[in-house]
Amino acid sequence: MTLKIVIDAASPDAPFEQLRAQISGQARSGALPVGHRLPTVRGLAEELGLAANTVAKAYRALEADGVIETRGRNGTFVAPAADAAARELASAARAFAERAHRLGATREEALSAARDATRAAYDG
Repeated sequence: MTLKIVIDAASPDAPFEQLRAQISGQARSGALPVGHRLPTVRGLAEELGLAANTVAKAYRALEADGVIETRGRNGTFVAPAADAAARELASAARAFAERAHRLGATREEALSAARDATRAAYDG
């Protein structure tokens, strides 16, 4: 199993975001299976021609998202991301619903706002 990352210098997305998105997508699709060991920060930075801080930033974001886990000196591995993503999604939805309720929105107003925001995020 090989990590396949392509950083596009012409992309409007920052290199760390490109890296984060590609690793996340490969982990969620199963192309990188749970437990797969990722390269070291320094090793991946050298391979991609990036600064080590750029790779470290992407790894930190992936760990915060529950996509990867660092096991100290043993390395960095793909985590069971589906469970972490589902928990984070439920938490975000709960926080939105509680905030909408505190603002005095009706159930329909809250659902409409959520639909509008989701449409904007997914349809660009």
